[in-house]
Amino acid sequence: MSSNSEQERERLKEEYKDHYRKIRETKEKLRRSKYVRNVNEALHQMNADQLLENVDEFLGKVRTKMSLIEARLDVAMEHILEQPDDISELDEELKKERARESLKKIKADMGLLYREIEKQAEELHAEKTIGPGTRSESDSTDNKNDSDIA
Repeated sequence: MSSNSEQERERLKEEYKDHYRKIRETKEKLRRSKYVRNVNEALHQMNADQLLENVDEFLGKVRTKMSLIEARLDVAMEHILEQPDDISELDEELKKERARESLKKIKADMGLLYREIEKQAEELHAEKTIGPGTRSESDSTDNKNDSDIA
């Protein structure tokens, strides 16, 4: 009789395993379908014309800033190259210091450009529409109920 009860327990154990596997697979399918739904909703809500206009405006500003920085760099390089080679009063350390200062100035300009780009990106009011930051109350209560089942 003990062998029958052992077999029955093993059979029930396998049934429970199958049941919980199916629950886990169903939860995973639900999670993926919610993700796909969110992506589709975000795509339908996008105003493509306005988005492209904002991106074009943003890129135009970036190009303008980059042109300005490149022009400054060209002027600085011309100034360095135009200096006569026979300057005996300037030693190697002074040249290195000027190069360091020019590099610092260029880096500062690039840093300012980066900050302005970040500021412009914030002004576009880009909002995250997909991911864990956008879960609604119903989603969080569904997950609580799902964990109670398992």
